[in-house]
Amino acid sequence: MLAPDPDFCPPDARCLLLIGPQGGARWWDKVQASPEWLDGAPDPIDRWSKRALGGLATRFGGMALFPSEGPPYPPFFRWAQDSGALWQSPVGMLVHARQGLWVSFRGALALPFTLPLPPAERPCDSCDTRPCEAACPVGALSATAYDVPRCHAYLDTPAGTDCLTRGCLARRACPISVRHARVDSQSAYHMSRFHR
Repeated sequence: MLAPDPDFCPPDARCLLLIGPQGGARWWDKVQASPEWLDGAPDPIDRWSKRALGGLATRFGGMALFPSEGPPYPPFFRWAQDSGALWQSPVGMLVHARQGLWVSFRGALALPFTLPLPPAERPCDSCDTRPCEAACPVGALSATAYDVPRCHAYLDTPAGTDCLTRGCLARRACPISVRHARVDSQSAYHMSRFHR
């Protein structure tokens, strides 16, 4: 949760709540059973997110915002860092105290009230081994850069099949991520959208 962004939120907004999926099979099973997934039309997860979060926004008198809507596109990465609940990890991706490197956002709710949330702890500060730093087999990730062409080139090889079907090795290596693991089929779907 963070203060509303006046460039994207309505004037009556009192907080901005970032919304992402939980780990495990529950969220993925729900999406796969949705009308948006079953109708065969493009972008089923974005359409499901817009319906689900749009419904919550209406229920609570707020407004739903989505990373795919723009330009201008809402600055979700900056919002995440400004929230005080997410930080840049040693490999550049956002890290969350409970979701690790699996953290992602389906949208945000600009709400006309605030919510009491406990303070979050920075998980990387107490991680002695930092396995994420050495997990990428081609060294595509660092705190300062993400070598996307190198990552894609690796995914084109037989060795890259593990990342394509189970998700990024660096994300999986994070000790926090292990407790918030995605279902392999969910990771495979998202990797298929990333690696086209």
